[in-house]
Amino acid sequence: MDDSEGDATDPNLDTDAILEEVGFVPDESVLTRRQAEVLALRERGVRQSTIADRLGTSRANVSSIESSARRNVEKARETIAFAEALTAPVQVVVERGEDLYNVPKSVYDACDEAGVKVNHTAPDLMKIVADEAGDAVKGREVREQLLVGVTSDGSVRVRRGGMPNEP
Repeated sequence: MDDSEGDATDPNLDTDAILEEVGFVPDESVLTRRQAEVLALRERGVRQSTIADRLGTSRANVSSIESSARRNVEKARETIAFAEALTAPVQVVVERGEDLYNVPKSVYDACDEAGVKVNHTAPDLMKIVADEAGDAVKGREVREQLLVGVTSDGSVRVRRGGMPNEP
């Protein structure tokens, strides 16, 4: 980054304009305005020390704000994934101990029954399940119960723990 990018007087650092451009609405966001400002500037390559000078705070405080903002973004992503899996028209429970190679057939059968098209080959589907399940899948072994959801547009969502609790 050259020196001009870190200059707190750079007109490109108009945080109000940046936030307006990307559609930040404080009342509808999990981020505070300050968190949104810090993330917007950091995503544009501005140093934490420059942001601290601009906001009249310490670099350590900017680091803390950025960390909190990134955690909030991750929580929001997790909430969306949960909601999508919960409302997916296709929900396949994959039991602990199941062979990952059996998962595509179960998903394809459930999708056929629900009239939902999944646009993934069996190897792609196994990779998606393994990647999204993390350490709940090791090799071909499913080590924790999983819920594989397929949305009406064919997107696949994988959740640990199987089916949501029923009332």
